[in-house]
Amino acid sequence: MDISALRTEYTLKSMEVSSMDDSPLKQFSSWLEEAINAKVNEPNAMNLSTIDKYHKPKSRIVLLKGIDSGFIFYTNYNSNKGKELLEFPYAALTFFWPELQRQIRIEGKIEKVNPEISDHYFKTRPEASQIGAWASPQSQVIPNREFIENKEAEMIEKFKHKAILRPEHWGGYRLTPEAIEFWQGRASRLHDRILYTIMESGQWNKVRLAP
Repeated sequence: MDISALRTEYTLKSMEVSSMDDSPLKQFSSWLEEAINAKVNEPNAMNLSTIDKYHKPKSRIVLLKGIDSGFIFYTNYNSNKGKELLEFPYAALTFFWPELQRQIRIEGKIEKVNPEISDHYFKTRPEASQIGAWASPQSQVIPNREFIENKEAEMIEKFKHKAILRPEHWGGYRLTPEAIEFWQGRASRLHDRILYTIMESGQWNKVRLAP
């Protein structure tokens, strides 16, 4: 299979620094709303990159579940990514919306959200997902599929007649951004790139980068 000739031409209009909001979080929210309205497949899906104890990068797709002063997602604290974030509390996020020919890269520091925030979100999850948070020893080696299905059945029986509370090993993280880059595909691979970086004053600086 020859993939060297695979190519998509980007044709959308130019993105100017002056047209971008002074707040990258507001700009992100605007782009996310456009992606949702355009019916992009899973517009809140993002690549989360962490560093393991050997200083090697690890990546996986997770779902954005909130925006405040940063970007919030939820996972098992005992998972590989949870252990990596405990040791190195910095990460990078990447959103890619090919339907809109757009990409957003985000870098920043990670911290756990308040337990109350995790509790509130956990209650909004489907019951099957709540059970899953209890049943799965995420990232651990298991013998077969039957093992996890049996654990699920055990948890269903355990919570048969009572509310499913959030397990302590499961909850949210917030990435507080230090740099956010907005990328818009353009013709001839001369893409538009606008980079925001946080200054000591707490204000954001935005510049154009070469494609």
